[in-house]
Amino acid sequence: MDPLDALAWPLRTPRLTIRRVTPADADATWAYRRLPEVGEWIGWFAATPQEYRAEFTAPGRLATVLAVELGGTEPRVIGDVICRVEDAEAQREVAADAAGRQAEVGWSLDPAHGGHGYATEAVAAVIDACFSALGVRRVRAVCFADNEPSWRLMERLGMRREAHTRASALHRRGVWLDSFEYAVLADEWRVEASERPPRMLV
Repeated sequence: MDPLDALAWPLRTPRLTIRRVTPADADATWAYRRLPEVGEWIGWFAATPQEYRAEFTAPGRLATVLAVELGGTEPRVIGDVICRVEDAEAQREVAADAAGRQAEVGWSLDPAHGGHGYATEAVAAVIDACFSALGVRRVRAVCFADNEPSWRLMERLGMRREAHTRASALHRRGVWLDSFEYAVLADEWRVEASERPPRMLV
């Protein structure tokens, strides 16, 4: 069963609509994921539109990618959020209780729409959904330490830096870079939510 099927799609925020991607979104996401400033930090960088479409439309990828649309008379895809539900670490005797209790998020945004808080708004909505509808207890995110905009966004969301690993990730440039891991627990997110305006529209 696809864990994300448990969510009521689409998710909506004051400015954005977040929905499951379809193969038809390949061209819109390729338009910004092919840019060097985006490709520098994402996990895979396709050399051609054909290579990108083949990877993007693979069932395993379609199951985890969410399109971020900016509203208006003609909504357009301006980014995407990855959401993977995972099993938390557990000893064997209690492993069943840890199944599906954690999620990992990641994101990409069209640089043409940067600086307006769209990525923060979209990722916050997905984290909200993870804790409310999916019932996970912890959401995490990882990035290269050199990718400052990414970890700054994590901190704006109230996520906590839990790990700084030295020279642990090989970049496609052939250099080993440090990595950061951030996370937030459901209880922490709820406490923060009581002190902020609603992020989701009903």
